[in-house]
Amino acid sequence: MAFFSSNAQSVRKYSNEFMNIGVDAAALGMANTMVASTHDVNSGYWNPAGLVDMEDSQLGLMHASYFANIAQYDYAAYAKPIDDRSAWGISMIRFGVDDILNTTQLIDSEGNIDYNRISKFSTADYGFTFSYARKTRLEGLNYGANAKVIRRIIGKFANSWGFGVDAGIQFERNNWYFGLMVRDITTTYNIWNIDEDEYAKIKNAIPGENQELPESTEITAPKAQLGMSKKYEFHNEMSLLAAANLNMQFTQTNDIISSELVSIDPAIGFEGGYQDMVFLRTGFGNFQNLTQIDGSKKLGFQPNIGLGFRYKGIQIDYALTDLGNQSAALYSNVFSLKVDLSIFR
Repeated sequence: MAFFSSNAQSVRKYSNEFMNIGVDAAALGMANTMVASTHDVNSGYWNPAGLVDMEDSQLGLMHASYFANIAQYDYAAYAKPIDDRSAWGISMIRFGVDDILNTTQLIDSEGNIDYNRISKFSTADYGFTFSYARKTRLEGLNYGANAKVIRRIIGKFANSWGFGVDAGIQFERNNWYFGLMVRDITTTYNIWNIDEDEYAKIKNAIPGENQELPESTEITAPKAQLGMSKKYEFHNEMSLLAAANLNMQFTQTNDIISSELVSIDPAIGFEGGYQDMVFLRTGFGNFQNLTQIDGSKKLGFQPNIGLGFRYKGIQIDYALTDLGNQSAALYSNVFSLKVDLSIFR
């Protein structure tokens, strides 16, 4: 039996968080400061307005293992110009943990432990994004929008569908780039379908716990990102891209700028390039006011570094990125590939 309802709903601060991790090792190496500077296939994620700057169709791929290889994070994207003023793209994200041991039936009705009753299941979150971008009549001003479909699966226990919309703009003037991206601008709804038969098996596993079905609807509140960037070219074929973001949530958090109206987490990123072929990147973000055991406050942040290599339309990038608590054991290796498909013509 399945339980389906949309009566119970709540706005969750961390709903659909897998959609906020980021894509592309080049971007992750720069602490995700891409809202203003993105101009390729990955713009469908960072700011769809950037898709109009592509000269030809592109393919993007990424893989990362998180939490000591427990979770796998994969991304694929394709984008193509429609004409000289518009472009479209499509992308998919999967964040999953596979082969989880299901021990809910480990003990039989007579109290005996039977290891043959252990099974396995997977939990996976999927995000499908359809992007469109267009140049306006005002020179340097572009806009774009995303339509998102969210699919989340927890074995045979529960699954959900979600729908949402993002919108972004970019503006360029005198080689300065500015960008604004609003995620879940309409709020994103996830409606859960819970299997009551499976739920009944764990309902009384802990006396007094899990007595009521979980809420069946989650609402993801909007977030906004404001960014700016500039690329400097030097006479010795070297370049420097400097970028900064203000990541905003419309609720009170531990961000270093926090109020009941809005909380702001700044981020900065740098990319040094040589002959537009070899790249070295670094970035700092996720600045948080952390409370220590003794009650004192500490400023925490997330450092990142990365490398990249581009040759004849093929770009390979690598990033070493922290998951947030500055523990060396939790640093993750991220690899991505970007291909300009014009090289096959």
